[in-house]
Order: sequence, then structure tokens, then C-alpha cells
Amino acid sequence: MHVVIMGCGRVGSSLARSLVERGHTIGIIDQDPKAFRRLGPDFDETTVRGVGFDREVLAKAGINRADAFVSVSSGDNSNIIAARVARENYGVPNVIARIYDPQRASVYERLGIPTVATVRWTADRLLRHLLPEEQEPLWRDPTATLSMVEIICAEAWYGTALSALEQETGHRVAYITRFGRATLPTPSTVLQDGDQVFMLVADGDEGKIREIAGAAPRGGAA
Repeated sequence: MHVVIMGCGRVGSSLARSLVERGHTIGIIDQDPKAFRRLGPDFDETTVRGVGFDREVLAKAGINRADAFVSVSSGDNSNIIAARVARENYGVPNVIARIYDPQRASVYERLGIPTVATVRWTADRLLRHLLPEEQEPLWRDPTATLSMVEIICAEAWYGTALSALEQETGHRVAYITRFGRATLPTPSTVLQDGDQVFMLVADGDEGKIREIAGAAPRGGAA
């Protein structure tokens, strides 16, 4: 893919490096030329000084061949304007904007522009830890008999194979997030401190599963 990124802050520069490591090409835009230092001395992809909704700037960044456009500057207005220009004027199929205001984020999502709302995401993550029993399922099947929920495990589970958690709860671990990356567990995957665990649970069983995960494993660490 060729990806155009507006904003070379911590998020934009990290995303650019990660994409290059995976073999993709990048055009990255920022108004401050000093921001490109975050990319490191070995970064040899296209860097363009300017704003991400300027046609000349976008052309230099390769917008006409872009498979994706990501706006992650520090300004909500700039991010959404750039995202709409990329989508509506250039027909870029995959457009994502970072929006700090969660109310704005929901509006633009309804317009078909996926958003990453930093404040909302952080608040939701905190709420899931503080009030896990009050959170809505992340997914529910059309028959409403199966849901996917995040399960908070007690520290006593650290060092224990996830297969032991599945055995005690009678439910399947769908995936875990480790170091910010989603991973499909294997029978030998061991729970580590900081892991986020997402399970598929049958209707009515969530409370029992949370109770089991919130206590020490019955069989001890495996």
C-alpha cells in the first residue's frame, strides 16, 4: 500500500515507521519540518512540509496513488477537513481521522469516516477496568445468545495458560491484546501482566465468568 499521513507527531511518526517496516510506502505531511526528525535518520520515504488539505502538498505526498489516508495532527478541524478532502476529492478508499472531541467523532463516523477519538478511547478503557460489570459487549451475535466481552483477570492468573481459564470458565478466549497488538491465543499461550483478554460468552454466563477470572485459579498456576 501507499499511505499518506498528515501529522508527524508521536502517533504519525510511529505509524509511518511501522508501515515502512511492513513493506509499505509512505508520504508524510507536517507543517513543522523539525517534526520529521522523529522518523529517524534512516527514513527515506517522502516527507512534505505543509497542511494535509492543500492540493499541491497532497500531490507531493502521493495522494493520487494512495490506498489509505490517515490524519493524526493535533487539530480536530485540520484532521477532519483533510480526511474529507482525501475521501471526497481523491476517492481514497481507506480514510481515518484522529478526533479529540468524542461528540465530533460520532458525527463523522456517521458520515462514513472512521475516527480514533483519543479521549473517548481512554475513558472507555478506564471504565472497563473500574466498572467491568456495567460495560456493553464489544460484539453480540444476531440471535443475542453469544457476546464478546473484555474480562479482567486477577493477578493470580498471570503465568497461567489461557487454556486453564477456558477450562475453568467453560468459554473460549477469542483473542488477547499484548503490547497494543491483538493476538490469537494458542493452547500454550500464558497470560502476562498487561494483557487484555476478550472472551466469547453465552448469554447469562458473563457474571460467572467474571467471578472466576477475578479470583485465583482453582488448580493453581499452570
